[in-house]
Amino acid sequence: MKNQGLPHHMFDGRPVIGICNTWSELTPCNAHLRDIAERVKRGVYEMGGFPVEFPVMSLGETLLRPTAMLFRNLASMDVEESIRGNPLDAVVLLVGCDKTTPSLMMGAASCDLPTLVVSGGPMLNGRFRNERIGSGTHVWKFDAMVKAGELSTEEFMETEACMSRSVGHCMTMGTASTMACMVEALGMGMPGNAAIPAADSRRMALAHMAGRRIVEMVSEDLTPSKILTREAFENAIRANGAIGGSTNAVIHLLALAGRLGVEHSLDDWDQMGRDVPCLVNLMPSGDYLMEDFYYAGGLPAVLRKLGDAGLLHKDTLTVNGKSHWENVQDADVYDDNVIFPTEKPFKEAGGIVVLRGNLAPDGAVLKPSAASPELMQHTGRAVVFEDIDDYKARIDSDDLDVDASCVLVLKNCGPRGYPGMAEVGNMALPAKILKTGVTDMVRVSDARMSGTAYGTVVLHACPEAAVGGPLAFIENGDMITLDVATRELSVNVDEQEFEARRQKWKPIHPQATRGYVKMYQETVMQANEGADLDFLRGGSGAPVPRDSH
Repeated sequence: MKNQGLPHHMFDGRPVIGICNTWSELTPCNAHLRDIAERVKRGVYEMGGFPVEFPVMSLGETLLRPTAMLFRNLASMDVEESIRGNPLDAVVLLVGCDKTTPSLMMGAASCDLPTLVVSGGPMLNGRFRNERIGSGTHVWKFDAMVKAGELSTEEFMETEACMSRSVGHCMTMGTASTMACMVEALGMGMPGNAAIPAADSRRMALAHMAGRRIVEMVSEDLTPSKILTREAFENAIRANGAIGGSTNAVIHLLALAGRLGVEHSLDDWDQMGRDVPCLVNLMPSGDYLMEDFYYAGGLPAVLRKLGDAGLLHKDTLTVNGKSHWENVQDADVYDDNVIFPTEKPFKEAGGIVVLRGNLAPDGAVLKPSAASPELMQHTGRAVVFEDIDDYKARIDSDDLDVDASCVLVLKNCGPRGYPGMAEVGNMALPAKILKTGVTDMVRVSDARMSGTAYGTVVLHACPEAAVGGPLAFIENGDMITLDVATRELSVNVDEQEFEARRQKWKPIHPQATRGYVKMYQETVMQANEGADLDFLRGGSGAPVPRDSH
């Protein structure tokens, strides 16, 4: 390594700190992470450590096809083997875009060296003709307006520059912002990590301090397994409800817990999050954006409110060596239009709802804070699309037999069926419906949706259609009932008829014949288990021997 100009004293036994970087020009959310890495290095050097930056697979949601989720587990393997195979004493994970956060945390958790996560931060607020606009959320809105003839294509293109005007990830409470909040709520990031805008100098200062802190964590042997306890996951579930966070957090936290062997199930999301009010007024559930959230007090203020309400495990440990409560007990709210009081919340229902019934016996999820109240109890006729190609071919056809009371059903878009479980569950409504002024319908699928999306959308139906789950047997005209209050998702088809349809059913998607996708399709688990690869769960949490090099 001396060929890099490193002097001899750098090899004197000081802690070697790996800086695991998901920088890539193909991942616009993470394109500034090289600058953040340099700030982390300053902190490491100050504390007498030896920082070494290394690249791992970067997963950009905007460009990577067919979906970044297909490669989350592959990236986690890249991270794990990079850590396991190199002479590192600790790692700082540089993350940003949606899947980079869970993939790096999963890989690092499987090694259990001292680990600290630094998020890249959200973009600055978008602004279009004096309207606050949010990444993702307004893409769906403006796309619908173009279809309805309310916005020209030229105007639609103009919004792009107004929306993506600084470094950073989506500034709505989409999956990137949600997972940054989960990092902080789990205790794996420094206080304030979630919301500082990427363009704010305080983001760089936080990275600098993270570099200092990770060296101390080596001597304390403060590893992920000591921080990521069941209580930490319960804190994260409740925080997700309070911020109106993304449904994708469910899958990612289930997968992360599985790497550590922590008891954590889909039902925990319903039980722990059921009574948590949504306190944060951010898109897609509300009006504001992450920059506003930071100025209003950020996640520390939300965690303090949860603590005051008895909804936070206060003694859980965080990476700065202090408990959650020590970190947040003095946090204040500076704008109650953004962060509401618990006694008068932004929305009563903030948590993720877990639905069950003969349509999804292993569970499905819905985000109440982004749904239409009038559709939370609804029965409608199924309009079925066999896969995403069928949907795209027919959704805007004048001949589509659909009205606003129908339930749109999309099959074969789960972990194996797509493959990768793409964010297509928030199906755009038929053009003929949009033109009537209707903006929401009940939608059901085994897919995911972007955390920036909104609507009465039932997702992650398990088992998925591609493995013969009940969703595979739904036909046009079947009556589907959604009842959020009773947690029901059912179809008026009896078991005998289901069995008759099952006997005639054949999978429509062949298995991949080579490479990672073949391994993925053969070993991926269902969404209710985190959609991880089955051989990566459980015992993979064995720590890396410190003297192995």
